[in-house]
Amino acid sequence: MTGFGAGQARIESEELAVEVRSWNHKFCEVKVRLPRELGSLEAGIVKAVKNRIARGSVEVFVKRQGADQAMGAPTVDLSLAREYFAALTSLASELRLSGEVRVQDIAAQPGVLRLEERQIDLTRAGEAVHTALSEALGKLAEMRQAEGEAIEEDLRGRLDALQGLANEIKAIAPQVVAQYQQRLSERLAELSRGVSIDPQRLAQEVAFYAERSDIAEEVTRLFSHLDQFRNLARSAEPSGRRMEFLVQEMNREVNTTGSKSQNPEISSRVVAMKAELERIREQVQNVE
Repeated sequence: MTGFGAGQARIESEELAVEVRSWNHKFCEVKVRLPRELGSLEAGIVKAVKNRIARGSVEVFVKRQGADQAMGAPTVDLSLAREYFAALTSLASELRLSGEVRVQDIAAQPGVLRLEERQIDLTRAGEAVHTALSEALGKLAEMRQAEGEAIEEDLRGRLDALQGLANEIKAIAPQVVAQYQQRLSERLAELSRGVSIDPQRLAQEVAFYAERSDIAEEVTRLFSHLDQFRNLARSAEPSGRRMEFLVQEMNREVNTTGSKSQNPEISSRVVAMKAELERIREQVQNVE
């Protein structure tokens, strides 16, 4: 399922912002992008996401924001400063220059003053990140919930369509053997041109055809799969993978029904059922 959520938390004057985005995926895959100094928090973030999301490709972005964050702490290299002082003093003496070596002269030399990255308390940062992450995941869940309700409504409509087509096939199936027997009798009568037909041989042929084209088991299993699918759709538990399996099984039963029955009315309904199952398969990719 697709979705987006954002959350914030503060550490003193600094703000940590977390954004979470999700897309369709067969499994739960989490990618975390965060500042280098917070790299040790990645494993905890992945675990927190997987505790809330069972399926989907998820990206988590963590940013440090605030005026203080960009500024580093100035550090003085005293040893290097002493060497510059000695060198400048010696230079002034050798060249007989007046005036004293000033602090700004030393501070302006390369390496004497440098800005070091301000350290962050990882314990407090971890708490803040998880607070912001929890907020972001909550908003993401709300968005995914809304999408899930729309998907559920669409799936119910398609399941009802499948159920209707299956009921029609079930009603037509008993007529298929009788129609075959009639067509076979008419064809034999036409070919035999008045020669008597062995009723027993005809009955054996019809019985063979009835056994070969019997789709009762396939239709019964299809009804069972439809019931199971509806139960999964009503469940609050993640069911996407099980739904995918049921779609495969329903497709198998429908294909077998089509291959067994040569009746054009059943065949047309099999084609319609395959189309509905393909649309259901595409929708199930969005289900967690």
